[in-house]
Amino acid sequence: MSRIVPFFTRRSVSKMGALAGCLLLVSGASAPSQSSPSGLPLGVEKYVTAHVKLTEPERKNLSEGGPVTKLLDADKSKEVAVFGAIWIAAPIRRYLEAVTDIENFERGGAFKVTKRISSPPNLRDFSQLRLPEEDLQDLRTCRVGDCEVKFGEDALERFRTRVDWEGAKAGDAANAIAQQLALEYATSYLQGGNERLAVYRDQSRPTFVAQEFRLMIDNMPELTVYMPEVRRYLLEYPKVTLPGVSSFLYWQESEFGLKPLIRINHVAVREGPDGAIVASKMLYASHYFWTGLELRMLLPDSKRGAGFWLITVNRSRSDGLSGSTGFFLRNVVRGKVEEGMLDALRKTKQMMESVR
Repeated sequence: MSRIVPFFTRRSVSKMGALAGCLLLVSGASAPSQSSPSGLPLGVEKYVTAHVKLTEPERKNLSEGGPVTKLLDADKSKEVAVFGAIWIAAPIRRYLEAVTDIENFERGGAFKVTKRISSPPNLRDFSQLRLPEEDLQDLRTCRVGDCEVKFGEDALERFRTRVDWEGAKAGDAANAIAQQLALEYATSYLQGGNERLAVYRDQSRPTFVAQEFRLMIDNMPELTVYMPEVRRYLLEYPKVTLPGVSSFLYWQESEFGLKPLIRINHVAVREGPDGAIVASKMLYASHYFWTGLELRMLLPDSKRGAGFWLITVNRSRSDGLSGSTGFFLRNVVRGKVEEGMLDALRKTKQMMESVR
């Protein structure tokens, strides 16, 4: 269900031992099995009231099992944030198994290639990575500070000096460099975390992905207020670990906007007796995005019976939304992101509930 695009406690535990107390619950919130008058678990109700502000018709639709999305407060010049929720009548374990099998979970439609990265990564993981023809054409003339593809200074220099752009095998040479760069990037992140994330030099001013990620999650109450341990994990991985968390990296090529998008994500999964959480953190994107994070909370609700609430918050930072041109694009982009979230919720519900 991830589109960009993707974490844990019991009330009495400050760490991530039991999830429910930390999954969107304010301190002192009731257990997930207790429901509010609108049908939502009380902890979710408190979060929604404070930060999402659903209308009564939206609450009614959600309580009746329908999907609901809502744009969240964000700096419109650089961020898009959207909330989504739906009830899914299926086991939480089914969803987690599907997400772990990411190559099948994100397949077809806009997803052209999805490949889970080995641990440790190896060059074979990226053998299917091919730069789109538009990117190959742009890289012919790319220079530091002036490029249509997001790369760091070292990467741009490799493409400039190691590819004979007039030769018959220019595409093969460029793809070989891209595969090697992806391997180095994934390996470096696993070893050094956010400190090893890219510094994009596609524009006149460098963009520090680690800095953009920190600024982005500092504006996420889901992390700063309700899940500070998860925030620390996201910022200080791999120096900081969380008990019971499993994680993996994957890369993907997808159709997105006007150009195909190549991205690398880090997915963390945590399951406990009171629910589960999935976090998908964008480490690299060839276009559009500086960084992104999708949090997906899976909460059982005994009042409704077998199944779980899927609560998701998707936030991303990107260029192109500022200035006079960005002014006209913002509403279009925000609308498309919300539309994509709604479609993903419906498809996920259908996928999970169709298995018998």
